[in-house]
Amino acid sequence: MVCSILRRYNLKITVIAAGSWGTALSMVLNENGHHVTVWARGKEQIDLINQTRKNEKYLPGVIISENIEFTNDKIKAFNHADVILFSVPSQQYSKTLASFVDENLIKEDVIIVNVSKGIDMETLETVSQITERILPKATFVALSGPSHAEEVALGLPTALVSASKSRVAAECIQDLFSNDFLRVYTNPDVIGVEISGALKNIIALGAGVSDGLGYGDNAKAALITRGIREIAILGIAMGANAETFKGLAGVGDLIVTCTSMHSRNRRCGIMLGQGLTLTEAIEKVGMVVEGAYTVKAAYVLMKKHGLEMPITKELYQVLYENKNAREAVNHLMTRQRKHELDEYATNLENWN
Repeated sequence: MVCSILRRYNLKITVIAAGSWGTALSMVLNENGHHVTVWARGKEQIDLINQTRKNEKYLPGVIISENIEFTNDKIKAFNHADVILFSVPSQQYSKTLASFVDENLIKEDVIIVNVSKGIDMETLETVSQITERILPKATFVALSGPSHAEEVALGLPTALVSASKSRVAAECIQDLFSNDFLRVYTNPDVIGVEISGALKNIIALGAGVSDGLGYGDNAKAALITRGIREIAILGIAMGANAETFKGLAGVGDLIVTCTSMHSRNRRCGIMLGQGLTLTEAIEKVGMVVEGAYTVKAAYVLMKKHGLEMPITKELYQVLYENKNAREAVNHLMTRQRKHELDEYATNLENWN
């Protein structure tokens, strides 16, 4: 099926969830000449979008084309879809996909594209692993990279990564989304792209906490740099390619999430640093803060693989064990002194 889709134009795309990212990407797909249907559970939200052609809660001020169909009718949404794009929070993905499969709404050989970034807290699975378990014949693509929906919706230059075990599928989704303002690269390292996207939200929370505490650019630069190392440590332990963490899905996404006020994870972290509780901070953000949940899964995976991930460990303790944020930063700063490049320094013959 993938090969036949690649040779066709005006594809039928179903987008699951009408949040900021799902809406922005539906606009890209529509502009690229495809038939797009966005499905969301809430009838009130769908009716308001259809009436106003705006999604004010998630993309204020952006006008949505009349050609994009918004519905909460599942049969209508899934009818003959060539590609299904999931933009639901990662903690809801397993339940959502399973319900659609149980209702016979998804063809076994469909292309599934996921754009959420997280690890399931209960199963410790990435979204590709969940998909393989529930719908093993589906072709899976992770679309990720340094991207804010607010900028994509305005047509500002952005670069993404299309990752799949199938080169044909990765290139199909590359073609599907690419245009004058959106450049898409391909990558076969699905797990590396997924771990990058999931854990960068944890580091962005930490960057926000640092900002909320009043620390400066030096502290944030150190956090970002050591953060990409932690992401790579876990990713490599799970089978990822180290090169992925140097690219758009790795350091690229980490930089944009740790430095922008578009980032809900960073905004949540700022409020935590200012003294709000996690519940209060998430409520004020008003949208899902993936890092707050992913940190639980990453903490368990860290222990499972016997890894040293001090930023993840300290953030977990701040969020879920009531550790004081300043104390956590102090603990990071006063840890045992070590080489920056452990293995290289240890093995370098002439460095005495």
